This record gives sequence, C-alpha cells and structure tokens, in this order.
Amino acid sequence: MSTDSQTYLDVAVRAAKAAGEILLAHRGRVTVERKAGFRDLVTEADRLAEAAASRTILEAFPDHSLLGEETGEHQGQSTWRWLVDPLDGTTNYAHGLPHFAVSVALVGQDGPVVGVVHLPALGETYSAARGRGAWCNGRKLSVSAASCLEDCLLVTGFPHDLSPGRPTNLDHMEALVRRSRGVRLVGAAAIDLAYVAAGVFDAYWDLSNHAWDVAAGVLLVEEAGGRVSDMAGGRLDLFRPRLLASNGQVHDELLRVFAAGQID
Repeated sequence: MSTDSQTYLDVAVRAAKAAGEILLAHRGRVTVERKAGFRDLVTEADRLAEAAASRTILEAFPDHSLLGEETGEHQGQSTWRWLVDPLDGTTNYAHGLPHFAVSVALVGQDGPVVGVVHLPALGETYSAARGRGAWCNGRKLSVSAASCLEDCLLVTGFPHDLSPGRPTNLDHMEALVRRSRGVRLVGAAAIDLAYVAAGVFDAYWDLSNHAWDVAAGVLLVEEAGGRVSDMAGGRLDLFRPRLLASNGQVHDELLRVFAAGQID
C-alpha cells in the first residue's frame, strides 16, 4: 500500500472510532427526533459523532471535501471527497440493538479508494483500500462460495418513504424468500455490506440508499472478491444507489429475478 493510501486508511479508522466512542457514551440516553418522515430518525449522538469524525478528517486533510449525513457539504480545494455516516442504523441504536455502525469512505473520480465500517458495540472494524483487500480486526475477508440462490442467505432493507405509489421492496423480498435460504433485515446498509464482504450474507440489495450509507461497504465487498452493480446490472452510481452486492457467483441469477420484476 502506498504511503498516501495507508495514511488515508489510518485517518478513516481514527475518525470512525472517534465517532464510535461518542455513540457508546450516549447509548441508552438519547432523545430521538424525526427528520423527513416518522421512520427517518436522528439523535444528538448522530450530530456529535459526525462532528468528531469530520474534525479528525479535516485536521489531517484540510483541503479535502467532506459530505456528512447530518451537516451536509464541506467544500475543499482537493478532488478528494470524504463521505461520512456517523450512525447507520439509528433506529437500532435508539432501541438498544447493537447493530449500528459508523461508515467513512474516501472517494475519488473512480469511486471509493478507502472505506471503514466500524461497529462500536460489537468491537468490529471493517476496512479496505483499493487494490489491497478487505479486513476485519486484522482478519482478511473473503466473500462466500455459494453458487446458487437456494444455498444463499440474503439481506435487504426497506425505504424510509413507504408512502402510496412508492416502491416498497416487498415484491422482491417475497420472490427471493421463495428462492433462497432466507432474507434478513439488519437495519443498517453499511453492516449489510460488511457482512457480505465477510461471507456472512451471500448478497445484499436495496432500492434506496445514500452515498454515505454504502460507499465504504461497496469497497469492502469488491476488495473481498465480490461484485457490485446497480439492480439492472449496470455500473453503480453512488449518488443514485439501487444497489446489488453479492459474492459474484449468484449475481447474474439475482439480476434475472429483478429483471422479471421489472426493476428499472
């Protein structure tokens, strides 16, 4: 790994862990607020964690740009851009579940080059750098070897906006429940992707995410030997992510299921 890449990764890990410490310190004693809809939650811990992560990054790279879920865009002079989700899985966090994460990614013109997904309550830190593999707490990650859907455990999520006329994902979930060992809902896209990279899940799909939710996890899956595309099989746009991530071997089979359901 080049010196720059190692430095970027070290800062990403420090930023994620700084945010994670704040989340743990406030766990169980936060006031929950609503953002755009009643399912889209935020807490003061989200904001404090994002501030800590952003401060760590911008102190190291003051010319870089940074996009955070809660505070928006900091425009720097560099083409490098950090994407920070200080608390992916806010609903889990608010209800006392341990499956919540901090997601930090550095993105260049060709996509993510460094990514970290940190699960503070579980003591797990997933990290990747482009071309250098994916790791969790020093253990190299590899996607699963499942080669057909009937042997797969899948994971997905539901959009926050389930208003009439909006896609719900229920049709695709039903189709894939019938074709696989099962479908799970963890409630945090960053964790879903990290677990695909680790071979826990064989594939993840979702109709609606933000770039800060998935950028780090996308790199983890790719560096662990998996495949990522949009849900029609094309190149993923991080800022319009209808996302499919898999171990690679069942990717085309999943795309055929989505095509039958007329995914656009």
